[in-house]
Amino acid sequence: MSAPQPPLPPRSPELPEPPRDSDAPTLLVKIFGKDRPGITAGLFDTLAAYSVDVVDIEQVVTRGRIVLCALVTSPASDGTTEGDLRATVHSWAESLKLQAEIISGTGDNRPRGDGRSHVTVLGHPLTAESTAVIAARITSTGGNIDRIFRLAKYPVTAVEFAVSGTGTEELRTALATEAAGIGVDIAVVSAGLSRRAQRLVVMDVDSTLIQDEVIELFAAHAGCEDKVAEVTEQAMRGELDFEQSLHARVALLAGLDVSVVDKVRAEVRLTPGARTLIRTLKRLGYQVGVVSGGFTQVTDDLKERLGLDFASANTLEVVDGKLTGRVVGDIVDRAGKARLLRSFAAQAGVPLAQTVAIGDGANDLDMLNTAGLGVAFNAKPVVREAAHTAVNVPFLDTVLYLLGITREEVEAADGLVD
Repeated sequence: MSAPQPPLPPRSPELPEPPRDSDAPTLLVKIFGKDRPGITAGLFDTLAAYSVDVVDIEQVVTRGRIVLCALVTSPASDGTTEGDLRATVHSWAESLKLQAEIISGTGDNRPRGDGRSHVTVLGHPLTAESTAVIAARITSTGGNIDRIFRLAKYPVTAVEFAVSGTGTEELRTALATEAAGIGVDIAVVSAGLSRRAQRLVVMDVDSTLIQDEVIELFAAHAGCEDKVAEVTEQAMRGELDFEQSLHARVALLAGLDVSVVDKVRAEVRLTPGARTLIRTLKRLGYQVGVVSGGFTQVTDDLKERLGLDFASANTLEVVDGKLTGRVVGDIVDRAGKARLLRSFAAQAGVPLAQTVAIGDGANDLDMLNTAGLGVAFNAKPVVREAAHTAVNVPFLDTVLYLLGITREEVEAADGLVD
């Protein structure tokens, strides 16, 4: 006879229904002027004398100038009037050499339209002309700009537009056609809780995580650098089958002493911002991996040095201390990179929709299109056109801004003790 089951816990009470728009009178109180400590407290202390409720607050400080907006209910009927409130607020503002504007109305802000997205814009510099084009394009899709926020001022200017009223894919398509022509990089992602969830970031290695093509570093020691570079470039442009080109290039390395591996590892140059990108992602709880058409002899070293969670690449065969000119095991090619992204995501317990892939070549395309966000980093034209977004500045850590991570958060993460 089975044991009696414990009683189910009582259901928690349902949350109250969200308030509906009301026709009750409200006042929009706007304060402008030189910022200083105590302005926000002073305004609401002044309003408190009239028993008003706070409906909404917005505050922005730009170059030492404050714009403070408070949407409040009209004064309660206890002998005070809206006119009294207006006079008191204006008097308080004047005492601090601030300007005040009070606008009568009814109800709360109008509801935001369906379809919400974050539009991140990277400019180096970000010009007024390009900003005007972006804003106009958003409007042309039926979108409304609800808020604009600066994410970073260096090494690029990064700003984020919160947009409602249009679909993310429609907005992404519309802005992608403008980005290249106005000299900015634009990423469009859906708003929502998933943006703040833990993610997996997987990147290519050659010309993405590092500035080099690893096989060319090996080739320099074999005296065949020019031949290998020519084949590499053709493969990256999608003109040659990757596997065939890999075998052709590796064959040129036959006979190299295995000691060359340590020399190549020492020659590898990380892309500017690579350490910052990985360090910040790791400190914020992300998982990070690399996939490469290069070689485990280098990626395994990078994994250890940078604290990566995942790494996969091709393996050069070594016999009797010499490279044989062959690779062993499964080839990591274009399809293989996408397959590995799925495998890493499954191991990390992260849905594909919350993965980010970064790459520069044609053999990265399947991976970029499989990820929730595919970023073409200083990529070939065919890759830029197919990816979700492109970054065309030489700083890998700018990808952080596409994830909504601000420069201040990067610097705060750097202040943490490991």
